[in-house]
Amino acid sequence: MAIYLDAVWLLNFLLDYMLLLLTDKLAKLHTSRYRLAFGAFVASLIVPLSIYYPNSFFTSVIGKVIFSIIIILSSFGFKTIYRLVKLVTLFYLMSFAVGGGLIALHFLIQQPITVSETGFVTYNKGFGDPLSWLFIVVCFPLVWIFTKQRMDKHVQDKIRYDATIPVTLKINGVSHSTESFIDSGNQLVDPFTKKPVIICDETFLSPWFDKKDWEQLMIAHETLDMDKIPKQWVDQLRIIPYQGVEGGNGFLFTIIPDDITIYYDNKEIYTTDFLVGIQFGNLTGDGSYHCLLQPELIKTAIHYSA
Repeated sequence: MAIYLDAVWLLNFLLDYMLLLLTDKLAKLHTSRYRLAFGAFVASLIVPLSIYYPNSFFTSVIGKVIFSIIIILSSFGFKTIYRLVKLVTLFYLMSFAVGGGLIALHFLIQQPITVSETGFVTYNKGFGDPLSWLFIVVCFPLVWIFTKQRMDKHVQDKIRYDATIPVTLKINGVSHSTESFIDSGNQLVDPFTKKPVIICDETFLSPWFDKKDWEQLMIAHETLDMDKIPKQWVDQLRIIPYQGVEGGNGFLFTIIPDDITIYYDNKEIYTTDFLVGIQFGNLTGDGSYHCLLQPELIKTAIHYSA
């Protein structure tokens, strides 16, 4: 039987890359894609190693565990033992989840039971035939997408929508803190950058502005006269269209911030990948919170233990 090493190696590299990508998303690390590709290349080295050295140490159980640690270190680097163990565990979890899904689909599609004159016969042609290779190439991305969607749904289902949450927002190097609320109805994103948009009100945002600048910004918003926007805020301001709950269309003024830290569920959630929508006026009459968070932030931001 001929073995096309280059094809097997390439397929293994792609599968490992997607598994590392899932691990990165589940751990919320936002690792560079190039770093993950390097880790996938290191992982794919098991193919020639297994073929040319089938009795090597790395084909044993202990060797495979050590090789997994090397893969994680190549992909994510080393910071703490806890983080390393967590990433190795997540990597195996993703491998079992996706691999298990593939095996289930394979047995479902391949019909491993047939009937003969003497009774029922079970069989399994394995994954070596061309049809099985095509099955892996086609079905692996489908299982990967399904797994990722279930992960995101699980995280979203765990989000609490019934309590105010402290946040610290930084704009132009200046930080201020306030109480926020996770708004399940806020699914607003910038249509161009796909960044989630949080809403902050006048009480919270005004300390970053001079009184004159805030008044000019209000006029610009009411009249859509862009010449009224204060010059020092022109480069940081973005205008995005939105549709209200009653179906009306409008334009929201947003600011490009530095970052935000959300103190949620005994953890610090940090991100820079978002926009701050300006609410001219207060969000609530009692001032219980001054910021509406977008649930997407909780799903995609980086988590640190408090």
